[in-house]
Amino acid sequence: MTLEEIRGQESTMEHADRVQSAGAALEELLVAAKKQDYLTVGVYESAKVMNVDPDSVAFCILATDEEYECDIALQIHFTLIQAFCFDNDINVVRVNDIDSLADLVGADDTGEPKDAHCILVTSPSANPWKDPALDKLSLFCEESRSVCDWVPTISLPER
Repeated sequence: MTLEEIRGQESTMEHADRVQSAGAALEELLVAAKKQDYLTVGVYESAKVMNVDPDSVAFCILATDEEYECDIALQIHFTLIQAFCFDNDINVVRVNDIDSLADLVGADDTGEPKDAHCILVTSPSANPWKDPALDKLSLFCEESRSVCDWVPTISLPER
């Protein structure tokens, strides 16, 4: 085994650890933000918040799974949301397990699962919310961008 192969294996293991750690931080963030009522769930609801008060958006999660990968309208929405996030210095990640994400954010008033394709973590502009999990995820996104991974994919921990 060459030195490059050993380094490649080490960096792959480090990347897997970073993604796993980011997944745990994302779960912590969603639980904490839900308790504070700092979540906006749904593509259209998120677009409204971004239009009205973009400074209140602290983090963006885009979620899909195999069922929705070919949904062109959803992919167009994702592209527009990502562009908005990049223009406004909002960190954005992807999650490929929409069911787990929907479980974390809960159901709407009628008991139906919420549209978890886009979730915003918001924070009042006047009194910004500080959370260690948000700091971890911001660092994860910054590190991912440094290796040209503009929208990193995070896996939520198994439940």
